[in-house]
Amino acid sequence: MTDEVRAGRRRIPISSADRVLIPGEGGVTKLDLARHYAAVAEVMVPHVRDRPLALQGFPHGIEEGGFYLKEAPKHFPDWIARADVPKREGGVVHHVLANDPATLVYLAGQNVITPHVWTSRADMLERPDRLIFDLDPSKDDFAEVRATARGLGSLLRELGLEPFAMTTGSRGLHVTVPLRRTADYPDVQAFARDVAALFAAAHPDALTTEFHIEKRGARLYLDINRTRYGQHAVAPYAVRPLAGAPVATPLHWEELDDATLGPQSWSVATIGARLSEVGDPWSDIAGGAKAIGPARAALARLAG
Repeated sequence: MTDEVRAGRRRIPISSADRVLIPGEGGVTKLDLARHYAAVAEVMVPHVRDRPLALQGFPHGIEEGGFYLKEAPKHFPDWIARADVPKREGGVVHHVLANDPATLVYLAGQNVITPHVWTSRADMLERPDRLIFDLDPSKDDFAEVRATARGLGSLLRELGLEPFAMTTGSRGLHVTVPLRRTADYPDVQAFARDVAALFAAAHPDALTTEFHIEKRGARLYLDINRTRYGQHAVAPYAVRPLAGAPVATPLHWEELDDATLGPQSWSVATIGARLSEVGDPWSDIAGGAKAIGPARAALARLAG
């Protein structure tokens, strides 16, 4: 079965449109996935434009396993934008850029369930404009995750930065800070590491910066490793390859006070109604970007 999905000025053919990629109640087919990305493209494209993608694909559905694809296949059409990304060890990777709705829909037609994005843009690859704290819980207690996000947000504001929150569609939350592109990855990661260490030290029984899972115990892990050259994070409004087809969903900060909020509160089936009701809570995220220098100075004063 082949169908077509309109995306902007293009009509994208979706082959095997009835193939079930995410089975179970409310199962999601390739056509459902393509229609999702067409529907969210208006709010999603601004968050992914010009950012190299890592594509998480599942050619036979999530039950058969998947893979990450970074090099754009040669059969991808010429109208899909690409970025030439130098590798540390030499050579170049030709990453896809999702700069328009048609690219998101085309990727869905290629069995890409989840696009992941760099925290920098193609014109200044070494200088991130997003800093992500990935709050990764060790136990099933999302109230703790929400409380951690609120506390971390307060600290970031004390440093002069503007935090934004997003459910990951998996287990935790991302607290994302927009940055002016004044510092390179090593400087931004060093800053993030110091922030996480200070925050964890204030809550030693609840939080950790320990990378090794076996050493975390029941503590929530403050993961700052998304902010490194070549690393990536789930894109806003991306579908996760999990039962129920949850969607990574940007939040209004005050939604962290909602006791009913969970990491998978919205899905392919429900994200459209949310967008109709509240729009995109991150529509002004770029306007909150700050230089990291003053924040680093403020952190040094706070740490004493």
